[in-house]
Amino acid sequence: MTINAGAAEGCDLFVFLKQDQKIAAFGSSYRGNLRVLNYRQLHYFWVVAKTGSIVRACEQLNLTPQTISGQISLLEHTYGIELFQRVGRQLELTEAGRQALPFAEQMFQLGGELELMLRAQPNEQQILFRVGVADVVPKSIVYRLIAPTMELNEPLRITCREDKLERLLADLAIQRLDLVISDSPMPSHLDIKGYSQKLGECGISFFATAQLAAQYGQDFPRSLNGAPLLIPGAETVVRSRLQRWFAEQQIQPQIVGEFDDSALMQAFGQSGSGIFIGPSVIADEVKRQYGVEEIGQTDAVTESFYAISVERKVKHPGIVAITEGARRELFTAL
Repeated sequence: MTINAGAAEGCDLFVFLKQDQKIAAFGSSYRGNLRVLNYRQLHYFWVVAKTGSIVRACEQLNLTPQTISGQISLLEHTYGIELFQRVGRQLELTEAGRQALPFAEQMFQLGGELELMLRAQPNEQQILFRVGVADVVPKSIVYRLIAPTMELNEPLRITCREDKLERLLADLAIQRLDLVISDSPMPSHLDIKGYSQKLGECGISFFATAQLAAQYGQDFPRSLNGAPLLIPGAETVVRSRLQRWFAEQQIQPQIVGEFDDSALMQAFGQSGSGIFIGPSVIADEVKRQYGVEEIGQTDAVTESFYAISVERKVKHPGIVAITEGARRELFTAL
């Protein structure tokens, strides 16, 4: 199958099919040698779906409601489907519309990236470096890992996206990402080709406001027994390690909050809601940024960080900078 897509308004998407080949389109399938998907009509559908109404789409596109609704109707007629349905005064996506939307989003995202690339002058073209970050990885660690890429001689344009690990790995598999940073290696149950490089590991530190530190800072770790504690969410690797360590030490803190987002956990910790943990390698940064004290540290509980890519032998300069920088500067013990 050959696809030729134009990013300009009014261009068509030509899909050439071999004889008798079937292709799914918005939940339906058809046979034939040639189909033309009107890019403009698809764009109008996408804008209406994103804005939630034809009126708001008109304001964004500077078009009349008749133009937009007419073009969407033509798209629906071409494939014999309905993309929207009215529920009271609201315009909602049909099942076909819900299936079509993510495809449209990918097309226009890629179209935008293509336009930026084409507009760049030859001597100013940058190497695109698309990084996915698992939402459980502390933001300070992410910054420290990516920072070396900003010092390369090659001009890089970095895009970072945070999401659940499995969704990021799916995008990595279809080359929408160059690298995924995670607190765990590639899961063995996923049928995705990828290679994990361990960037490093470190122990964890416990942080608290001055008031909580004065109350629970002595006789660590026994002082954590009954202490208010903010912990990472169940999806993090360090959560289970921390719980095992508490059991081994016969410590039962009072869990007052669970957070998938480490930055949110630190914000609650800064307010005095409870003691919180963080990677020891960034302990000084956490103390300085949040105005808290380190009341204890243990290497019995570790946090690990991985770079996952589709290449066994890494060639992208951004990935090389991250892996070498992590081992040389951030996790110097490895």
